[in-house]
Amino acid sequence: MPSSTQKLSETTPVLQNAQESVLYMPPMQKEQKQHPKVALVLGSGGARGYAHIGVLEVLEQHGIQPDFIVGTSAGSIVGAIYASGKNAQQLKQIALNMKVADVREITFDRKGFFDGQKVEDFVNEQVADTPLEKLKIPMYVVATELKNGKKTVFNYGNTGQAVRASISIPSMFVPTEINQKEYVDGGLVSPVPVDVARQLGADIVIAVDILAQPAYTPTTNIWGLFNQNINIMQNRLATEELKHADIVIQPELHEKAHIFDVKERESTIYSGEIAAQKKIGDIETAFAARQQKLPLQQVQ
Repeated sequence: MPSSTQKLSETTPVLQNAQESVLYMPPMQKEQKQHPKVALVLGSGGARGYAHIGVLEVLEQHGIQPDFIVGTSAGSIVGAIYASGKNAQQLKQIALNMKVADVREITFDRKGFFDGQKVEDFVNEQVADTPLEKLKIPMYVVATELKNGKKTVFNYGNTGQAVRASISIPSMFVPTEINQKEYVDGGLVSPVPVDVARQLGADIVIAVDILAQPAYTPTTNIWGLFNQNINIMQNRLATEELKHADIVIQPELHEKAHIFDVKERESTIYSGEIAAQKKIGDIETAFAARQQKLPLQQVQ
């Protein structure tokens, strides 16, 4: 098994079609659980990703722990650190204490002006250099293969490197090279990767959608127009995938927060808490309904 400081290596794809390639090393077989298999899907959304922490805090308070996590872009950062064994309160402190210099490194490259290496190093530091396949909660990180646009899911090898690939917004970040292939932001092809969770056998999918709503995005300058183009594309993709989720948590996030504004971080986390609280009853109902459908030998 490679350590997280080694490069990600491709394993035999077990889920593949014309639109996606899933790189997956099956986890060790465990004793069959007596409850539905729950997937937590954490979507993309830049600085709005802090809302994921608020959602996790509420789920913890109600004793809801996912059997595995699927994350894309901002969701991959939060998901990976949480999957390493840190709780929501620890995640919150990490978020509030994060400095610009911890994750941002400007570079001069024709393909982007952020390198991404600091993001990789930051994540690996937070997970104590634990590779994806050894995280305490199975974690699946979604990225996009740049050359052919295929969805790619990592859950083996260098955790920070997989996250770096997943958050590499084109034209902003230099693409992440893994095994002589370039990868960019997973949100381009799967902003809320519910379908990956279903393909991996989830009985119940709890999806957290933090995408910006086009109606609230200013379009008075070039940056605003760039954001709006991404927002429209991602919302169309997410609408289809969210149809396959059992529970959809959508925090009220009308304004695009700045990733390094501490006050904004706190309010965004709180928005996640409020949205999750509203869905606890629905989650409990979904659990009860799915429990009744489990095979008899699982519930005896």
